[in-house]
Amino acid sequence: MQIKRVYEIAKEEDNVRILVDRIWPRGISKEKAYLNDWLKELGPSHELRKWFAHDPDKFDEFRKKYLHELEKDEEKREAFQQLRNYYEANNGNITLVFAAKEMEYNHVNVLKEKLESK
Repeated sequence: MQIKRVYEIAKEEDNVRILVDRIWPRGISKEKAYLNDWLKELGPSHELRKWFAHDPDKFDEFRKKYLHELEKDEEKREAFQQLRNYYEANNGNITLVFAAKEMEYNHVNVLKEKLESK
């Protein structure tokens, strides 16, 4: 499994590309994104995203709160199951796509960790 910014050039080895942001990325067309799916429900809630603001000092707490959202919110649970289905159907060869500049402290790494842990 890979994670990539949506602004990076799509490559064949990306295999299945899934956007996991709540909001469509600025300045990129659907054609240039080369996505197989957009699971916008997997993005953190507006409130959590705003509170976190990609602050590395808040990441541990963000991670806990985001995992809680994934467990408690029915739409997020269903979207995560869709993501798991892609993951299993492609033997883990999927690419989680996102827009944030921050590569390390973001929700995509939490999703990747959760997918790979089960």
